[in-house]
Amino acid sequence: MNVNNVIISGNLTRDPELKYTPSGKAVVQFTVANNNKYTRDGQAVEEVSFIKVTAWDKTAEHVAQYLAKGSGVLIEGRLKQETWEKDGEKKEKTGVIASRVHFTSKPKERSSDSGSANQVSLDMSGSEQAPF
Repeated sequence: MNVNNVIISGNLTRDPELKYTPSGKAVVQFTVANNNKYTRDGQAVEEVSFIKVTAWDKTAEHVAQYLAKGSGVLIEGRLKQETWEKDGEKKEKTGVIASRVHFTSKPKERSSDSGSANQVSLDMSGSEQAPF
């Protein structure tokens, strides 16, 4: 049995980039900064990881509409690794294909709903298997 699930929380490092494929599918890419604090040899250490995330379809459109640089998110998804060769050198990158995006801070725009918008979840079941 193979399992490929990831949950990451953090803040967007820049505004999301929404694009459309030639067939009209929405895709958005954004980067999440995730901070890890620990102590080493009595010294506080803060380690920051920058994770590239891709979302598709309605989730992509909502991410682009409601999130901006600094927005807090919790991402559920799967890891996706790509490898290629450039100038005879093997390259690789790993990112996350989001299946759900939970907004953990106030969205940049208010919807018509007058209630609290601090916790919004977008489900992306059946997402396309495309690269980031």
